[in-house]
Amino acid sequence: MKGTLAQVRSYERSVQLLMVNQFTINLGFYMLMPYLAQHLSGSLGLAGWIVGLVLGVRNFSQQGMFLVGGTLADRFGYKPLIVAGCVLRTVGFATLGLVDSVPALLAASAATGFAGALFNPAVRAYLAADAGERRVEAFALFNVFYQAGILLGPLVGMLLTGVDFTVTCLVSAAVFAVLSAVQIRALPQRRGAATADGQQRQTVLAQWRGVLANRSFLLFATAMIGSYVLSFQVYLALPLEVRRVGGDGESGTVAVALLFAASGLTTIVGQTRVTAWCKRRLEPGQALTAGLLLMGAAFVPLLAVTPVPVPDHGAGRWLLAAAPPVLAALLLALGTMIAYPFEMDTIVRLSGDRLVATHYGLYNTICGIGITLGNLLTGAALDAARAAGVSALPWLALLALGLACAASLYGLHRAGRLALPAPAEARPATA
Repeated sequence: MKGTLAQVRSYERSVQLLMVNQFTINLGFYMLMPYLAQHLSGSLGLAGWIVGLVLGVRNFSQQGMFLVGGTLADRFGYKPLIVAGCVLRTVGFATLGLVDSVPALLAASAATGFAGALFNPAVRAYLAADAGERRVEAFALFNVFYQAGILLGPLVGMLLTGVDFTVTCLVSAAVFAVLSAVQIRALPQRRGAATADGQQRQTVLAQWRGVLANRSFLLFATAMIGSYVLSFQVYLALPLEVRRVGGDGESGTVAVALLFAASGLTTIVGQTRVTAWCKRRLEPGQALTAGLLLMGAAFVPLLAVTPVPVPDHGAGRWLLAAAPPVLAALLLALGTMIAYPFEMDTIVRLSGDRLVATHYGLYNTICGIGITLGNLLTGAALDAARAAGVSALPWLALLALGLACAASLYGLHRAGRLALPAPAEARPATA
């Protein structure tokens, strides 16, 4: 960790602040969101379809509005959108803990989702701009802070929710309120390079048409959908498999917790070393291909144990329930560590360093739609496997997805579609 902190200190203050901001954003978000469904269905007694609607509104208002958030960031600067998103999330999270009417809950859920759409593209575009030639390493460090927030948030939330869910909401809102104040005071104003060639004077529709005409970028975004579908299985297919084999008792809970801990801790400890190794030995397209291959291969351990009979009880059953999913989670984390920094860097290069936040916004929207469809298909595969008694089906499908996306990325790399040169001297302008 000393080496990681030394790397962080080597960047200018704005980059350091963005990394700490992302840790705090994830801390505040994940201390609340894992416990929201239980609050809605348990404490408030809402029907299951209403709970699904509230959670779905949050997801839709974020995934569906990323492009809008990115466009606004390119038009008005990165800082205003980051601050606006944090302020809006402050209001949304406080409201979730204080209201019990369905319309108010829906409005608060939509606000928290839209807040993410405002600050996510802006944060990444700002980081890419200020990190300059070191942005691959900067995004590696960014992922360390990102994962640390995901790892710590649910633990803090568990303690607070043990007192009362309203306390969790108010503490999370306070985290975002403090974060807003810190950014207003300490984060410098920053714009991208869109004004350099008159793009700022274009209409929004003209800018969107330009981004949608970037064929290399769209092909890359489509190929990368698989990485998000595969990595999301840490929250969907792998916990379900642990419960299927190990049962719903305390041992199953321990195994699921071990799953999340292994994924997060691996990234925190190994991300910077993995990125440094890959940058020395691989081109960006090769690193992306390797990352997707490894993410697909993560499901081979689960596939390999499908013929093994499940013991009725004892340590053997727990090991069969825990070991293959945990190994899969570790391989998914390693594949993500390899791909993520080069993925973020490739988006900037394919944008030509113009309208970077808009490109990030569209990229997130495309991948968000892909995650939704991928999870529906994964759920259908899990149901079909259970009904037909063919437990290997979902793991074969996920392995095939990883191989197909890796092949697509390799094809783009060989065709030179991932290496468009960025304009020289594209430094950000200080507003």
